[in-house]
Amino acid sequence: MTSTQVEQAPEVWLVVGLGNPGPGYAGTRHNVGYLVADELAARMGSSWRAHKSGRAAVVEGRFQTPGPRVVLARPRCYMNESGGPVKALASFYKVPPAAIIAVHDELDIAFGTLRIKFGGGDNGHNGLKSMRSSLGTGDFYRVRAGIGRPPGRQDPADYVLSNYSGTERKELPFQIDRAADSIEALIAEGLDAAQARFNS
Repeated sequence: MTSTQVEQAPEVWLVVGLGNPGPGYAGTRHNVGYLVADELAARMGSSWRAHKSGRAAVVEGRFQTPGPRVVLARPRCYMNESGGPVKALASFYKVPPAAIIAVHDELDIAFGTLRIKFGGGDNGHNGLKSMRSSLGTGDFYRVRAGIGRPPGRQDPADYVLSNYSGTERKELPFQIDRAADSIEALIAEGLDAAQARFNS
């Protein structure tokens, strides 16, 4: 654990599913963060509601009792503006950056795999870039859901905004389920244990 991480378990966690709002983006690779957040909300048995900040939908609950409070969030703005709503929610719920988990797509990891990490850069991801800018730090957790590199010469920007292939769609529920499991493990057991189990 680094000096920038919290020394004791947070009382409240903020889990942010990154994506783009609207039906046109719903099935795209860039929106896997939204899909994982939806799975976590279903596990809590709760429905999304608009937060008073107006720029995010939230679900509040716990994965275990006893256990810390967890706020799930889906920013209601485009990916490159995600930082503003995240900062507003972190301020409202008094959550330090080291108790924030961002769930996002990752080009440099093969589809079907994931990685959990703490801190780091944005690797060209506009959602992470916006979060780092608004929070003033990159010291938050990331659950990186692999989407793989684009085939041939396809532009990565077009690739992330394209829909999953038919084969991938069959496997996607397993990836979403595994990513959701990893977030529950990260909150309950800590980074080292979660990485050992899920950084395949």
